[in-house]
Amino acid sequence: MTTFDKRQEGFEKKFAHDEELRFKATARRNKLLGLWAAEKLGLSGEDADAYAKEVVRSDFEEAGDDDVFRKIRKDFDAKKVEQSDHQIRRTMDELMGTAVEQIKAS
Repeated sequence: MTTFDKRQEGFEKKFAHDEELRFKATARRNKLLGLWAAEKLGLSGEDADAYAKEVVRSDFEEAGDDDVFRKIRKDFDAKKVEQSDHQIRRTMDELMGTAVEQIKAS
């Protein structure tokens, strides 16, 4: 194996590792977001946990965060929860930072 091959293999492993961490962080962020939204919706206990799982599942509809945002927005609108689009997206960003920190710590 040449030096170039070893270097390429190293980059491939790092990319795979980074993608796995990104996937875990996004799933964790979505759970935290679901729990945050559940509180705003007046849900607690098992209902809040079930709602958080729905938010996590909603992320598999399409690539990116728009599917998760739409779910939260739709649910907030249905229950007349006052949160702007900016507030929801800001919370998504803040919780992504929290999720990354939690994963690095574990």
